[in-house]
Amino acid sequence: MSMLTPPGMGGQYRITGDKYPRMRPSRRRGRLVGVVVACGAVLGVAGWGTLQLIDVFTGGGADASAAGAKAGCSTKASPAATVSPAVLPRPAQITVNVFNATTRSGLAKTTADELKKRGFRIGEVGNAGPQYDKKVTGTGVLLGPAASLNTSLPVLATQLTAAERRTDAARKGTAIDLIIGNGFKALTGRPEATRELTALAAPKPTATTKKGC
Repeated sequence: MSMLTPPGMGGQYRITGDKYPRMRPSRRRGRLVGVVVACGAVLGVAGWGTLQLIDVFTGGGADASAAGAKAGCSTKASPAATVSPAVLPRPAQITVNVFNATTRSGLAKTTADELKKRGFRIGEVGNAGPQYDKKVTGTGVLLGPAASLNTSLPVLATQLTAAERRTDAARKGTAIDLIIGNGFKALTGRPEATRELTALAAPKPTATTKKGC
């Protein structure tokens, strides 16, 4: 039987007889590939573990930075929308009784005349009753019904800013009393009283708090 060389063998194998040699890769090469794959897996696991350790010790990278930024947020007060005050009566809608509780004569009339010039309606004018006569040491007392506490009393108080304000739940009507005390010299100056009255009627801004990061 003749000897044949299969194509592509480069003369490495010769076929004799009727059997062909088996074509299989070298065992050495297979082992080398396995070693390379195993090394790659080990390196991958080691790298992943390193990244986990870095995350643990640095506090989670970007998440930690974000948490730190939130922790450092500061609370600030900022002005909000203005709130209109309750509707206050005008001086022309307020009736004032003027009483003199001092030993100086004529104070009730001169004070009532000045209040009238400033737009207030004048009721009774005269000396104070026994409850207050010669017993008011300050500039004066403003006395009215309970409903006047946040309405007519504040308006009249702009004309005598140092006066004490009082209410009487049993008092009837809407008129209020100005009882002149021993410390009285004159009503608040007209320009200042006008500014106080304007400020009283102006809307009041309210502040709110917000967090700034």
